Amino acid sequence: MKFSLLGEQAVLMQADDASASTAATTSMDMQVQQRIWSMAHALQERRCCLEIVPGMNNLTVIYDAQLFSGATMLALMRTSWDAAKIEEFCAREMCIPVVYGGQSGPDLEVVALHNRLEPEDVIRLHSEAVYTVYFLGFQPGFAYLGGLPAKLATPRRSEPRLQVPAGTVAIGGAQTGIYPQSSPGGWQLIGHSPVNLFDFKALPPNYLRPGDRLRFVVERIDG
Repeated sequence: MKFSLLGEQAVLMQADDASASTAATTSMDMQVQQRIWSMAHALQERRCCLEIVPGMNNLTVIYDAQLFSGATMLALMRTSWDAAKIEEFCAREMCIPVVYGGQSGPDLEVVALHNRLEPEDVIRLHSEAVYTVYFLGFQPGFAYLGGLPAKLATPRRSEPRLQVPAGTVAIGGAQTGIYPQSSPGGWQLIGHSPVNLFDFKALPPNYLRPGDRLRFVVERIDG
C-alpha cells in the first residue's frame, strides 16, 4: 500500500501498482477490500477522524488539522493497515425487494435481447446472485456492487435519460446498482425497489455500507 497526504487535512491509502497487477482475481481483490473495511471500522471506533471514505482498493481519511499533523495521520494509517485483519470484519446479509419489468423496468427486454435471454432468465439470474457492496459513491447512498453474472453484462445507453426515478434497479456494463435519488442516468433500467437507500435524518444515513452482502428478492414481475 502507498500512503500519501491529500491536501492539508486528508490522507490517502492506495494499493500500489504491484498490488494492483497481482490482484488479477476477484478473491485477491476481496482480500484487500476486506482489510480496508476492517481498517475503516477500527478508525471509526477510535473517533479520531472527521470522515472515513473506503473506495476500491483505497481509503481516504479526513482529519482535523488543528488536532493532528499530517505525519501523525500517516503513521496512524500505516499502523492501522498493519493491524487490520480480514476475519475482524463481519458482513451483513441484506435483502432488497424488487419489482421487475413493466414501467418499473422498461429496459428489461433490452438486457434480455442483448444477452440472447428471455426476460424471465434475466430476472432469475439477477435475483439468484449474491452481491458485495464494494464502496459508496456517485450519489449519497449509491452502492457499487460486485457479483453481477457475466451473462447479464449490458452496455450503457448511448443517450442517457434525463431523469431516472429513485429506487430504480439498473445494469450498466458489468455492474448493477440502485439509484438512491432521482437523477439523470445511462444504465439499463430493469426494476424498482421501495427501499430508501439514503435518509439524511438517520444515523448513519446510508442503508447499505461497504462489505454488505446483498440479494435482490423478486417482489413482483410486471408485464
